[in-house]
Amino acid sequence: MNQRERFLATMRFEQADRVPLHELGLWGQTVDEFLKAGMPEQAATENLLVGNDFLGLDRREFVPVYVGPLPPFDFEKLEEDERYVVFRDGDGTVHKALKEGTVRGTRLSMDQYIKFAVETPADFAEMKKRYNPASPQRYPADWGSQVARWKTRDCPLCLLQNASFGFYSMARRWMGTENLSLAFYDYPAMMHEMMEFFADFFIEVTHRALHDIDCDYFSFFEDMAGKGGPLMGPELFRTFILPHYKRVIRFLRDHGVDIIWVDSDGDMNVLLPLLIEAGVTCHWPLEVAAGMDPLAIRRRYGKSLALSGGVDKRELAKGRREIERELLKTLPPLLETGGYIPTVDHTVPPDVPCSNFMYYIDLKRKIVEGKFGA
Repeated sequence: MNQRERFLATMRFEQADRVPLHELGLWGQTVDEFLKAGMPEQAATENLLVGNDFLGLDRREFVPVYVGPLPPFDFEKLEEDERYVVFRDGDGTVHKALKEGTVRGTRLSMDQYIKFAVETPADFAEMKKRYNPASPQRYPADWGSQVARWKTRDCPLCLLQNASFGFYSMARRWMGTENLSLAFYDYPAMMHEMMEFFADFFIEVTHRALHDIDCDYFSFFEDMAGKGGPLMGPELFRTFILPHYKRVIRFLRDHGVDIIWVDSDGDMNVLLPLLIEAGVTCHWPLEVAAGMDPLAIRRRYGKSLALSGGVDKRELAKGRREIERELLKTLPPLLETGGYIPTVDHTVPPDVPCSNFMYYIDLKRKIVEGKFGA
């Protein structure tokens, strides 16, 4: 089987020669540590989603349709001293950022978010002007040549770049978590209109891509939960978001895309039934520390939900015995039932030594290929 056939068979709970060998990525600080440990520069990269020959990871490709603001807000530095910088980014969000501790463009500390572009219905009306789905700049200049190449591909192709579109995540990008949480109660009419606008925008902006090429899957990016559960409960999700999920998924299926992922960290357990009702077919990356137990999820939902992720990154920081125990606990029963792609449950943090990560990759490959213990 080629990589595309293998991916499709796995996601549909069909027989495959083996499951795909995928991973998410590495922190910027992890890249630096792995380089110090001797990993080749071309192999030590933050993005592992697209594959990695050195690690033996299968390839994936992503359709680069831009779904952000056009034009973006002008970058503006508002304040600066020895320790901090305050600036407005392309989304219109004002950050206060600690200057020290930045590695490969990534800060060790979280920014403080001071102000967001959308706080009132009037702001929403202005923001919509930056989201014209017909803007020519949303598609790359070499779109025709990319389409021609994709028509002969042997690896899976995902509609849109990773972590680019979701209903909750788009609203949070515009409003911030706290403002968004209050807006469902303070401005319910605006939030209904906003979710409908997102659905309209997605359908219009992706229609050309789905007409020109056969995409294999789409992944909603939400990141809408923490260790204590999702940032909006089932009632709010059903009221504001579920109808639009159903509409978008119906549109995708009408255009041949029947594999629908949702990407969220944190504990999403209480929302899984609603995602399945919407037509979602896979959840990832199954953050174990937040209570997303892939074995328990499989027992509860069976073949109603494929899974990707679920390998506890904390165990990779310990030692070979713990890594082996983690993989042998999780992988064999899920591989036996099908519909599962094993990966670390998020990007790999810098407390994981390079030697441990390489051992994990090697052991995972042996288990997936049925060669462990041989």
